[in-house]
Amino acid sequence: MGIMGRAFTLIELLIVIAIIAILAAVVLSVLGQAEERGRSAQCLSNLRQWGIAFRMYADDNDDFLPRRGQGVQTLQEIDRPTDWFNALPAYLSLPSFQTMISNNILPAAHSHSIFICPTAQNPGSNYFLPYGMNMNLCPWNLTVPTQYFQVNQPACVVAMADAPGPWASTYPSKHAWSIVARHNGQINLLFLAGEAQSFSGSYVGCGTGDPGLPMVRWLTGTASDPSAVNYQ
Repeated sequence: MGIMGRAFTLIELLIVIAIIAILAAVVLSVLGQAEERGRSAQCLSNLRQWGIAFRMYADDNDDFLPRRGQGVQTLQEIDRPTDWFNALPAYLSLPSFQTMISNNILPAAHSHSIFICPTAQNPGSNYFLPYGMNMNLCPWNLTVPTQYFQVNQPACVVAMADAPGPWASTYPSKHAWSIVARHNGQINLLFLAGEAQSFSGSYVGCGTGDPGLPMVRWLTGTASDPSAVNYQ
């Protein structure tokens, strides 16, 4: 029988099927990574908008920053007007988080909302905030809110980060409120000066604690710093 008339053997067919399966897996992996890069880019855009709101809020309030909301407790109090999720949305022409809850307009996972990281999954918490403010920045245990000018090196101090969802604030920690590297092992951070960047989760302490990096700071140089050890 000539070459053109020869049938494939079973082994040859299995090899072809295996090669096709491998190629399909590679293609799907590449497409998945490309989609995640797009989601991460949208997440960074969201954070930059929050950064603009931080600066506008300080400009309108004698340089004071919004409060970070509750700390190691999961979010329960949503009616304080100076907590970031209520104080900042107005500067982006959006309703406060409290107003949305009152109107039964819950920011849902994967919805097109500045409150929502596109990659974040809702773990089933009462209130879902996949971005959290730096737990050590303007906490409620300070009688007077922190002023922007009091923060040392605001270009290096984290203002907000990818967070697990049930908390209003976050911190590099071994506890459940830790910052989250949800973008293929990367985490997106907003710095107080307004820049948003992506970092390796292991580099900035996801799930372990603050490594004390000079250019990615969670300590602020203010009276809140001594309490930060309780967040790790």
